[in-house]
Amino acid sequence: MKPEESLIEYPSQFPIKVMGAHVEGFVEAIGHVALQFDPGFDVRTIEQRPSKGGNYLGLTITITATSREQLDELYRTLTTHPMVKVVL
Repeated sequence: MKPEESLIEYPSQFPIKVMGAHVEGFVEAIGHVALQFDPGFDVRTIEQRPSKGGNYLGLTITITATSREQLDELYRTLTTHPMVKVVL
């Protein structure tokens, strides 16, 4: 895709929602993945929202998106992570 055809202007702050079981290490694991794709990512900025029953945890990570390829690979990595149920 040509840059002029993209709906996203790079670089930009790009939020990604990640859902998984509310277990120890989930937040840290997702933070580690985010850092692989955005070395300037600050893990302290991860927003957390537990589900009503407390069994699941929704996270919002906001990375600095630099290209479509970066975002595609980040989504692939998150969706194949064993702790992740859903990525939006």
